[in-house]
Amino acid sequence: MATGDIIWFEEARTFGYFAGWAGTDDIKVAVLDNTTAPTAATATPALGDFTEVGAAGSYTAGGTSLGTWAAMNSESGGTGTVDSGTNPTWAQNASNDTDAHWGLIYNDTQSGDPAIAFVELGGPVDMSAGSLTITWNASGIATITAA
Repeated sequence: MATGDIIWFEEARTFGYFAGWAGTDDIKVAVLDNTTAPTAATATPALGDFTEVGAAGSYTAGGTSLGTWAAMNSESGGTGTVDSGTNPTWAQNASNDTDAHWGLIYNDTQSGDPAIAFVELGGPVDMSAGSLTITWNASGIATITAA
């Protein structure tokens, strides 16, 4: 994986994965350390499967909201897009964690905090030495095009 790659969990690619999600569900991105590496094959991926960096300094437990599920999804001309106008940023702070490795996109409203995907941060990223910002691609976090 290269820094910036977004990997969708295989489980999140199944038809029924999002069936119970409401448009008002809050989708967040949390920052993970390297205790447990996420992989596309992680079964029933959820925030609790991984170790979030410590809540200190500018980082709040649970991460940053990307918006509601409805606001993040759109469709036009047969292309579905998942996107967010929020590029999460955590300002440099001496109390921040020093080993950020992945950003985990998950549903904070659904029971168990099911995860959708993760982004490779090129860790370890020392959030005490500089700010951390995840900037989504101008085309969206992900697009699905009808063949």
